[in-house]
Amino acid sequence: MQGNEMAIRLNCDMGESFGIWKMGLDEQVMPYIDMANLACGFHASDAVTMNKSVALAKENNVTIGAHPGYQDLVGFGRRSMTCSLEEIKSIVLYQLGALNAFCRAHGTAISYVKPHGALYNDMMRDENIFKAIVSAIASFDKNIKVMILSSPKNEAYKHTALLYGVNVIFEVFADRNYNDDGTLVARSRPNAVIHDELEVAQRLATLTEKGYIVTIGGQKLVMAVDTICVHGDNEKALEFIKILRKAMY
Repeated sequence: MQGNEMAIRLNCDMGESFGIWKMGLDEQVMPYIDMANLACGFHASDAVTMNKSVALAKENNVTIGAHPGYQDLVGFGRRSMTCSLEEIKSIVLYQLGALNAFCRAHGTAISYVKPHGALYNDMMRDENIFKAIVSAIASFDKNIKVMILSSPKNEAYKHTALLYGVNVIFEVFADRNYNDDGTLVARSRPNAVIHDELEVAQRLATLTEKGYIVTIGGQKLVMAVDTICVHGDNEKALEFIKILRKAMY
């Protein structure tokens, strides 16, 4: 769905199956999204899955993003790892190269990078980790953007990325609760993820019409937003995404 004129685009983490282990409903979900964050083999995915995912995204005219994570298949990349900044830069560059090979084979390209799971959270917590990630992107291709969590720190992160010649994409999670400081409620808490489709659609409507999301503490969190993330790895994923897509038009 590349080329549409929506101000806000819908993105989804995809290509996260591994061997005979299946995750998500990629074939059903892909036609309803604008941007696919494709796993690159460290937290999920494998060579065959990456190849199929790139082909599926291209077939549906969906913008491709790399979704690199920590090297943690067992923990699905949701566990923070102690890595040097050189290691962070290298693992991001390694995963970019892997996904790029499949993109080149299918005559397409990576448009942006969205770090996965703990790496994403660590990036938003530690500016040096963010710099290492952006440095990796810049060394590979400065035309590739970096997707970050929209927060009160937007301008600082945008300025840092631009020092490396990289542009940012501001992301908001439609199905995750937020703390008052703009961080996501930890998945270890029972109210981290919102499972009610109508509640998420209402949150999306408030965001697009009024520019804010109500936090877990009842505060109005004003947010810049270029893209909305939804998760396609539950049994109601397809209905969920259809409701959100309808709400966005």
